[in-house]
Amino acid sequence: MQIPPRTASSPDQASVYCRPDEEVAPHSSIAPNIGFAVPNGTQRPKILFLCTGNSCRSHMAEGWAKALKPEVIEAYSAGTSPQGMNQIAIRVMAEVGVDISGHSSKRPQALGIGFDYVVTVCDAANESCPVFPARTHMIHVGFDDPPRLARNAKSDDEALCHYRRVRDEIKAFIQTLPESLTTR
Repeated sequence: MQIPPRTASSPDQASVYCRPDEEVAPHSSIAPNIGFAVPNGTQRPKILFLCTGNSCRSHMAEGWAKALKPEVIEAYSAGTSPQGMNQIAIRVMAEVGVDISGHSSKRPQALGIGFDYVVTVCDAANESCPVFPARTHMIHVGFDDPPRLARNAKSDDEALCHYRRVRDEIKAFIQTLPESLTTR
């Protein structure tokens, strides 16, 4: 099966090919040297993963952060225009043992808390990002939109490959979050 190249959401315009039988390698070019720091130095930073629909990528990021860095990050997700949970995102996260089925789509304001960091995971959310207090650090790390890519897939397997690739890229990004989070 011929899998189409990744259409880059980030400025680097890199192409990454995904095949169902190969693992996606971590991308060191994704948000290099972010330099996270806990502003008050006494607690886990509150990180909001923000996308447009809060249906797929932001939930994947929240799920991975809670699964991989629970002692390091207090993770949340929201969207600029919430659209409900994407069932395929729930499915591909469950494949790797991360349950996001209890998540719900919401706006950042619905969470009712302040954030130390807001990480936008899609270009549209970065461009239409709500205003946050000055102490909030804004970071953009763009990932492809699996539902958009899946619409043009020639088969269900190809569509799932797009979701799995983005899931794995988000995991690789979450794994790069500096361990210094716990010491600042």
